Amino acid sequence: MDYDKLTTVMRDLALQAGDKIMEIYAADDFAVRAKSDASPVTAADEAADAIISAGLHAAFPDVPLVTEEQAASHTQDVSTFLIVDPLDGTKEFIKRRGDFTVNIAYVVDGVPERGIVYAPAKERLFYTDAAGHAVEETGPFDKVTVGETVPLSVSNPDNNALLVVASKSHRDEATDDYINKYSVRDMRSAGSSLKFCLVATGEADLYPRLGRTMEWDTAAGHAVLAGAGGEVVRFDSHTPLRYGKPGFANPYFIAHAPGVVLEKP
Repeated sequence: MDYDKLTTVMRDLALQAGDKIMEIYAADDFAVRAKSDASPVTAADEAADAIISAGLHAAFPDVPLVTEEQAASHTQDVSTFLIVDPLDGTKEFIKRRGDFTVNIAYVVDGVPERGIVYAPAKERLFYTDAAGHAVEETGPFDKVTVGETVPLSVSNPDNNALLVVASKSHRDEATDDYINKYSVRDMRSAGSSLKFCLVATGEADLYPRLGRTMEWDTAAGHAVLAGAGGEVVRFDSHTPLRYGKPGFANPYFIAHAPGVVLEKP
C-alpha cells in the first residue's frame, strides 16, 4: 500500500463526504427510514457512502471494500481491506446534535493500521499520517492544501481520578456498573467514533463499550487511537480487538490509554 496516497485519498473523500452530509443536515427536513436491522438511515448516509466508495474503488481497485451501506460487501472473507462508515452517529445526525462522523480505515491482517475520523459539524478532523502517527488537523480543511496538524498522544492517566467518556445514545446500566469499578474524576458523553478520538487526544482516559457495534463503527477511531499510543481490547479477555470477524460484528470492548489499570468484567 502507498500510504502517502492512502492518506491523501482518505482525507479528500472524508472532506467531500462531510460537505454533502452538512448540505443535507442544513435542510429544513430530510427523510429517515429504517434498515432491515431497524437502525435508521438517511439520504446523508447514502450520499456519503456513494462518494467514498466510488473514490476508494477508483484509487485502490484491488483492495476489498466493506461499507455499512452496501449489504453485499458484508459477506467478504477478508483480513486486509478498506472499511467505511460514511455517517457514524446517524441518531445524533437526526437529532441535530452534531456528534456524527465520517469514518474510513485500512485494515491489514486484522489490525486497523490507518484511519480518518471527520466530525464536520464539530469541525474536528483526526487521522493517521503516512507514517501511522495520529494527528488532528485544524481548519479550514482545504481539499488541496493540508492545514496545520497537531500530533496526538494519549494521556498519562491518574488511576485515582480517571476521565471517562461513554456513549451518548447507547448508555445503559451495565456500562454504568462497569464504570463504577473505577475512580472517576470526570465523566462525559459523546456520540459516534468521536469517543476514540477523545481518548487519542488525552481528553479522556477510558471508553468502555458494552453494546452492539460493527467493525465499520470502530475501525477508523481504533486506528487513530492506536496512532496516538492507545489500545482497544476485548471486554472479556483484554486481548486486542481484531477485524475481519464473521459478519464484521464486534464483541464488547474497552478503548483506553495504556496507563489505565483495567478492571475485570
